Amino acid sequence: MRHKPPGVVLIDMKAVFAGSDTEGLADELRERGATVGIVDGVADRPALEDAGVHDADVFVLTDVGQATSIVVARDLNPDVRVVAYTPDSLPEFVSGQQVLAMDPALFDADTVAEELTDAADAGD
Repeated sequence: MRHKPPGVVLIDMKAVFAGSDTEGLADELRERGATVGIVDGVADRPALEDAGVHDADVFVLTDVGQATSIVVARDLNPDVRVVAYTPDSLPEFVSGQQVLAMDPALFDADTVAEELTDAADAGD
């Protein structure tokens, strides 16, 4: 049985995660009922497909060095919500993409997971 933090409603959401997870965001999403696919290594087209980006609700990127994966993820799933959870600025070529940028120094993993799952729950 899945552990549920007090006051947390479990939702049905799929997230794909690329980059390191030093803040524990993937675990926070899982605690709220999200299925989280992890990209191992470079977040290229085959890796994103293997992680399930085709039917993901959210694509989380923590490594701006892999920013090209934003464009690829959107090509594979135009409706995916993209979150850059990093203190670093995204490169200019990504500026045309709709990306929710959140700095871990300002938003802890619990807050970001809550925002993402609340948004997914509201969309149902």
